[in-house]
Amino acid sequence: MSLTINLYYTGKNGSARRFMDEMEASGIADRIRKEDGNERYEYFIPANDPETVLLIDSWKDQESIERHHQSEMMNELAALREKYDLHMKVERFVSAEEPDSDQKYIRK
Repeated sequence: MSLTINLYYTGKNGSARRFMDEMEASGIADRIRKEDGNERYEYFIPANDPETVLLIDSWKDQESIERHHQSEMMNELAALREKYDLHMKVERFVSAEEPDSDQKYIRK
């Protein structure tokens, strides 16, 4: 079982993209990717909303997320969110096995 968190960072005048760029350039994103239990940490830009950046963040389990939330990186990340005055929307998903009936619709 994995937990996936979709975080939508929204700002003004390109601030969400600048946040994403600084997360990558500063190495914070790579450090998070290397944390025990992290399975995915990727940014995307929605085609219909240039002022939003989507982060797809997946973890092995709740304990991994809690360790991440207690890490020093969270303070760095929070400071960047403040710097770029970002607002967030969060969605949380628990992975499930794909039913066999879905397989005919999935092209691999």
